[in-house]
Amino acid sequence: MGQAIPTFLDEPPASQTLTDYDREHMVLYLRLLDSARDGADWREVVQILFGLDPELDPTHSRHMHDTHLARARWMTEHGYRELVQESQRPR
Repeated sequence: MGQAIPTFLDEPPASQTLTDYDREHMVLYLRLLDSARDGADWREVVQILFGLDPELDPTHSRHMHDTHLARARWMTEHGYRELVQESQRPR
């Protein structure tokens, strides 16, 4: 059976708590953070991570990149706390 192709919203849901979307896209967020840290060009990032062609729709592509990167940064400042709390709960 093949691996499911991830689907992306135009922007992550705005929430002050972790969402199912956040949980499903944790690897994407990590890759976005790594790309930003490494100074990667956003156009290359959206091609690789989102499968978008930034030449066809640069505004939409940039919006997807920027909003997902912002949510990834939110995760490093706030969202991770929920993950830590969950990992400490008895099962």
